[in-house]
Amino acid sequence: MKSVLLIGLGRFGKNIALQLSRLGHEVMGVDHNEERVNEALEIVTDARIGDSTNEAFLRSLGVRGYDICYVTISNDFQSSLETTSLLKELGASMVISRAERDGQEKFLLRNGADEVIYPEKQIAKWAAIRYSSMMIHDFIELDESHSLYEVSVPEAWIGKNVIQLDVRRKHDLNIIAIKENGVMSFTVKPDTVLQAEMTLLVLGEYSALKRCFRI
Repeated sequence: MKSVLLIGLGRFGKNIALQLSRLGHEVMGVDHNEERVNEALEIVTDARIGDSTNEAFLRSLGVRGYDICYVTISNDFQSSLETTSLLKELGASMVISRAERDGQEKFLLRNGADEVIYPEKQIAKWAAIRYSSMMIHDFIELDESHSLYEVSVPEAWIGKNVIQLDVRRKHDLNIIAIKENGVMSFTVKPDTVLQAEMTLLVLGEYSALKRCFRI
């Protein structure tokens, strides 16, 4: 269980608080807007109304005592930047800040953020790749080049086994797991025969995936 300070209880911040609470973490929610704080009371462990750009207020929260500090302030980048900087100055061990536009990430990182999340950009990329082909069911980005993709079995692969297809050598992709009837199996054997109802969990670069699956 983690102790979390979450500053900014707009829609995005509130949803993070909800998910953290469901995972069993203790969440202190903070916002300058009393209405937002009241709406979040049911999903956080505790909540405070206050200005996060005020050093005395932040100090009163005891930021050193939290495992993670999220800054999810929306529509006020100056406040987000000041809050991020103050948290680090006051000894916060891990600060994760939200960016809303291109260019904000570098300023947040320079001013104390350990990690930056950019939900609009990240979900836009996910939606673009996910729906660019009916072959792709889901994907998780691992770094700038590599991702995990859940894909349908191509028609030409049905009835063939993994060693016959030799996907790693031919296409520079790795089959990590096979999903069948909703169950994911990470035991992929050379003689595993692929069927139409299966989906594959594939690791590799998007460019390799596009060539292999003709996307």
